[in-house]
Amino acid sequence: MLMIILFRGHMRDNSTEHKTRRAASSKDVRPAELDEVDRRILSLLHGDARMPNNALADTVGIAPSTCHGRVRRLVDLGVIRGFYTDIDPVAVGLPLQAMISVNLQSSARGKIRSFIQQIRRKRQVMDVYFLAGADDFILHVAARDTEDLRSFVVENLNADADVAGTQTSLIFEHLRGAAPI
Repeated sequence: MLMIILFRGHMRDNSTEHKTRRAASSKDVRPAELDEVDRRILSLLHGDARMPNNALADTVGIAPSTCHGRVRRLVDLGVIRGFYTDIDPVAVGLPLQAMISVNLQSSARGKIRSFIQQIRRKRQVMDVYFLAGADDFILHVAARDTEDLRSFVVENLNADADVAGTQTSLIFEHLRGAAPI
């Protein structure tokens, strides 16, 4: 069984992220009972999180007050974890993206949380995935160029005595998937 836990990286932390309420952590969230209206709301917000409530309500076919209440309920249940600004790395001067697999030394297992907290603060790190399986982590990073990427790997990963090894794969294209609803 493969387990993936996502930690939002530095680029997202400095975005204009807006959370109306702090939802429970993913491990505390139970699957919510969603009807077809909830699923349509989620699908529309997945495509455009900035869709105004009136337009969302009109598209779904419910009153704006009902729509607002449903969105608030989905946030309270932890179904909607937040509303994020999706920053284009190319537009901010970071056109090269990569996925870096990271393995920690077996003696560093007690330092997993500190590794996560330290690495996610790096400006190049977009997302951190903590895994079960062959690799301990996958880092989604963005860099100015290959030299910037190499420097990131050498200075932040290879120089860390707790890191046993890394493998870097360049991303040619990132296509967003469908909403998981």
